[in-house]
Amino acid sequence: MSANLDKNFSLWPDVMLDSHGNNEACPSLTPYVLEGNGNPVMIVCPGGGYGRRAEHEGEPVARWLNRIGVSAIVLNYRVAPYRHPVPMNDALRAIRLARHHAVEWGIDTSRVGILGFSAGGHLASTAGTHYDQGNPVSEDQVERESSRPDVMVLCYPVISMGAYTHEGSRSCLLGEQQEDQAMIELLSNELQITEQTPPTFLWHTVDDSAVPVENAMMFAEGLQRNKVPFDLHLFESGNHGLGLAEQHNEARQWPALCEAWLKRRRFI
Repeated sequence: MSANLDKNFSLWPDVMLDSHGNNEACPSLTPYVLEGNGNPVMIVCPGGGYGRRAEHEGEPVARWLNRIGVSAIVLNYRVAPYRHPVPMNDALRAIRLARHHAVEWGIDTSRVGILGFSAGGHLASTAGTHYDQGNPVSEDQVERESSRPDVMVLCYPVISMGAYTHEGSRSCLLGEQQEDQAMIELLSNELQITEQTPPTFLWHTVDDSAVPVENAMMFAEGLQRNKVPFDLHLFESGNHGLGLAEQHNEARQWPALCEAWLKRRRFI
């Protein structure tokens, strides 16, 4: 059962929440925090091509996480016309806030994960490859916390800004910089993997016509090369944007596969 918390917990003390359009109530967190102490938590990043956020990849996913014993925080990150690094900074801030409020929210600071779908998967993988350990001298105590997720769950993710990218995501995220090769490389997260990249669960459908399956495969290859633990699950067929995939005969397995993996990682 979830504890009662403010449904729009502001990310930044000096940033007003937008009041209309695709960025309504942004930037904020919607918490689905379990009662008790020392619970794992997952930051949930819905997809939407960095132009919106898909509702079916938010609250329903948080409710599923609650059912398997994981607190969840849906990240209402800013999308276009906001550009990089705004969404990334929102994601890193969400991880820091989870750790900063660990006692109040009953969170184990060593079990803070991030989960994302599609462009939200790009955002999650950006957090997992562009994190920092916090600024110990910052006047903002939240910024003193590490922004490194302990695990990542990437669902039909956009990973690359290069040849296999999702053009809409790149356009919305980078705007006038979408042809800048240095920026493309920086945010092609398959190129940013190190031995410190968090363990990762990935799944994708092979015939995804919106985000090529090569995105997940390239990220898995990079994890393998750097000896980072991962699970990769590919399903032969299925539309993009399946979410929990409850109506898909094959991909509906992914939540159970993910739960088993999280147990093996001792996240739950």
